[in-house]
This record gives sequence, C-alpha cells and structure tokens, in this order.
Amino acid sequence: MGLKCGIVGLPNVGKSTLFNALTNAGAEVGNFPFCTIDDNIGIIPIADDRLHKLAELVKPAKITPTFLEMVDIAGLVKGASEGKGRGNAFLASIREVDLILHTVRCFEDDNVMHVEGSTDAMRDIHIIEDELILKDLETIEKREQKLSSQARSGDKSTKDKLDVVTRLRKFVEEGNKARHFQADDHSFEVIREMYLLTSNPVMYVCNVSEDDIADSSGNQEVAKVKEYAEKDGADVIVLSAKIEAEIAELPYDEKKMFLEDLGLQNSGMDRLVKEAYRELGLITYFTQGPTEVRAWTVKKDSKAPQAAGVIHSDFERGFIRAEIASYNDFIEVKSEAALKDLGKMRSEGKDYIVKDGDIILFRFNV
Repeated sequence: MGLKCGIVGLPNVGKSTLFNALTNAGAEVGNFPFCTIDDNIGIIPIADDRLHKLAELVKPAKITPTFLEMVDIAGLVKGASEGKGRGNAFLASIREVDLILHTVRCFEDDNVMHVEGSTDAMRDIHIIEDELILKDLETIEKREQKLSSQARSGDKSTKDKLDVVTRLRKFVEEGNKARHFQADDHSFEVIREMYLLTSNPVMYVCNVSEDDIADSSGNQEVAKVKEYAEKDGADVIVLSAKIEAEIAELPYDEKKMFLEDLGLQNSGMDRLVKEAYRELGLITYFTQGPTEVRAWTVKKDSKAPQAAGVIHSDFERGFIRAEIASYNDFIEVKSEAALKDLGKMRSEGKDYIVKDGDIILFRFNV
C-alpha cells in the first residue's frame, strides 16, 4: 500500500540496530554519531501466525507475508531546523512517512557514546520534538504570509484559510504539536496541505538493555517516557534493539524457543508492528491456493473492490463479487471444500466491508 514508517531519534540511540532487526537490511551500525548519513530503506515482512497456520493446511508452493516500508532516518541534533547536522534533509525525510517511530535510549553503556554526553530520555525527546515544532512554525509562517497577501483581494475562501493558519500558528508558537490542533473538516484540509512534521502520529520506542527486556518496571527512563506518552496520546513499545537483532537472524521455529528462554511471549518487533498497524488503521486479509498463501494489507473499513485493487487494479475495475470465509472457520474445517459443503463460504458484493482475517477469492471480469 506504500505506507511508510520512519525511525527517528538522536544519533547513537539504537535506530540502525532497530532497523536491521526489523528488515534484516544490514544498515551500518557503529559507535559514533551520524553513522547513518543517508536514509536506509527496507521492507518489513509482517509476522502473522495465521499465515503459517493456513499454509500448514493448504501446503502451497509459496508463502508471502504482507509488509510495511521502513526508513531509518539519519540522526537529528539541536539546530536541525536551522540546517545543522543533516538539517533540512532529515526533516524532509520525516514529511514522507505515515508514522514516526521515535526511538529513545533508555540504557546506560559506557562503551556506546551519547551525543549529549549522558542518558536522559525526556531531554532527548524534547530535542527532537522542539526541532520539529520549530520547522513547522517556519512552514506555517510562510503560508500565513502568502495568504495574507492573497487575502487583500477580499476573497472569502482565502480569508477563511488565513484564519485557520493564523490560529494554528498561535497554537504551535505555544509549543504544541499540529496533530493536537482542534480542526473541523475544512481546517483539516487547509492544514494537511502544509505537510507539517508534527501532524504525523508518533509511537515511542524505548530501547533498553538486555537485562531490562523481561521486566522494565524498574527502569526510570522508561517510566518517564510512558508518563509523557500517555499525556501525548501516543503508544510506547519497550524492547532491546540488540536482542531483537539477534532474534531476527533466527529461523521462524527457533524464534519462539529463544523468546521463551527470555520469558517473552512475543518479540518487540511483533509488538511494534502490531501497534503500528493499529495506529495506521490497517487490517490483513488472506488469499489461498496451491500456488500461494498470501497476506494483504488494506485500510480498515475498506470495501471489497478496494481490497481487490490491492492485488491488481483490474481486480477492482472488473469486480463482480467476493467469495469470503473467516479465518477461524477455515482453521476449524481445514479446507475450502469443507467450507463450501457446510455453507461457510459466502458471496459478497461491492458494498461488503472487509474484516481482519477474511480469506477471499475475488471474481472479476475486465
């Protein structure tokens, strides 16, 4: 679907290690600031036990998971809004993502230098967010100046836009993020046109030491981030990027054994992706057959033709109907033939809203 998550944070907080764990893309990792100079881009295959259980029954030639696109954005420093560090290039990269994964260092390690000289999660968060707010303020002020000039003609539409932008500018000047601005549909469209950095949803990723991964309740840095995130209306995922990188290298069957040894049911990566899916309003449906069992990503509340279009535009354009079964029913009866015999495969039209876990066969004619 082209949905993209961006990993941001100060240099040396574990962004590239996290990126490698997510994508197995082999981004360079090193103990010095700006090890990541250019953005790394990778594809995250989404771990979904349902896909593997379907494959066990269908025994296809190929299994294809769904995915998210992940961007490891080079580390930010104070003054980025004024062009310091990678400055504007960093900020431009953030504009292109749908969800920001704000990675925060919550561990002490004398062997891994911190660009600010010490571990302080809230200081680090504010450095990043202050720079984003400052850049947004610059964008808003430029838009306000342009609209002020255009509004001299007396055009009502332009005056209405100027009113929205002026109110937003005052709101952001107080240190607020654009996503918290109370906006109706008209105001939302005016704001959306500016592609503001603080409009994007954020998830905070607390990178902890291996010792804290099973139980981070005693980690004061994590506690501070959780308290802040709750007030900000954001989610928090706690993980050890180093351990996740080790888990990512294991075969599927060995991952669960490794997690059990650590006292964990799911990896941090699985939890992170699950929450990213929820934050982005995404669901998964499946197609199955002897050639391939495959997972597909669609927006929640998508109708059947839209879901078909994810596979190919011809499927949407020539949509006739969708033959649908629930995942639970398929697992229970163990075959498509049994589903049909029991009347548990139904035919749905163009107004059907696809549900998470649906198993679908699309009928179309172009």
